[in-house]
Amino acid sequence: MIITIDGPIATGKSSIAKKLARAIGFIYFDTGAMYRSMTWGLLKHNINPDDVEAVKAYLEKFDFDIKIRQGDRYYYVEGENITDAIRGEKVTSAVSKISAMKEVREKLMALQREFSIGVNAVFEGRDMGTVVFPDAEVKIFLTGRPEVRAKRRYDELKAKYPEDFKEMTMEKMLEDLNRRDTEDSTREIAPLRQAPDALVIDTSDLTVEEIIQKIQEFKDTRRTRLKEAT
Repeated sequence: MIITIDGPIATGKSSIAKKLARAIGFIYFDTGAMYRSMTWGLLKHNINPDDVEAVKAYLEKFDFDIKIRQGDRYYYVEGENITDAIRGEKVTSAVSKISAMKEVREKLMALQREFSIGVNAVFEGRDMGTVVFPDAEVKIFLTGRPEVRAKRRYDELKAKYPEDFKEMTMEKMLEDLNRRDTEDSTREIAPLRQAPDALVIDTSDLTVEEIIQKIQEFKDTRRTRLKEAT
């Protein structure tokens, strides 16, 4: 079974997807980390995202790997552990533009579908339920008030990467979040949108545990309805 969790930035997707996967014994995939890893690689090699041919050439040799140690996932590009590096400001500022590229999305969508073969997994991202896995049995779409999401993102980045984000303010964070929302929802290729059959959950005033409970209830109900329909 594939469970997809989509939604804009800072709705709690990663925390929820991780805990849900552990609770039900599924594998967890953070597809946003894959796009960040691709972005990191392009930045490392000083490849201009406007140079489509150079991007295509890099995609052909993109060396990406995921390693799991003690339940935690680590991301590698060209053999280098970039798990922390991909959360820095440079990657964060560039990832929306790069992830909107048709060539990049096609490459990573193929990788995501390859990872899904023969497994029970929770895939978290922006277009999992609409583009990558349109036939997924369970689809979740998380939302949240922009001010709540900006505060959540601000606190997280300040705590984890104080040097990279020492100049960041709440006003700038909210501005960046609104910009990302607009870019993600209006891009030509695979825009962020809710799948018609997805369960929508506003995470603003709910705990992770409450959200996971809602998802599990939806999953069980959905599976029962699918069985009754066959």
